[in-house]
Amino acid sequence: MQAAGLDYQTLRNYAWVARHFELWRRRETLSFGHHAEVASLPSAEADSWLDQAEQHGWSRNQLRLRLRESRGGGRSAGAVQASQLRISAPCDRVQRWREAASRGDRDFEEWVLLTLDRATAHELGH
Repeated sequence: MQAAGLDYQTLRNYAWVARHFELWRRRETLSFGHHAEVASLPSAEADSWLDQAEQHGWSRNQLRLRLRESRGGGRSAGAVQASQLRISAPCDRVQRWREAASRGDRDFEEWVLLTLDRATAHELGH
């Protein structure tokens, strides 16, 4: 941690993604974030998504959006509306949330959304 100048959780995330991509599967033209987006997918599927991102010049956010669209039954980009929410939370709570997301092998934002959806379903009795 000291040599890299990075915190434990960041190094842990880097290692997790790196373990999912052998050197020959990594795309030099794509960022670490691109690889992180698809690391939890089966190898062939992850490679297909990375190929598409490379061919179409997608940013990490564009790749993330297309992954979400594919999981949502093929809704078009125009049909997906997103709101951006900002909240303030003590650093120790955010760190605990990030740790929980990491333990579940989930992207932090995905984990937050899933957790809020579960809480909503509970509160609404669904």
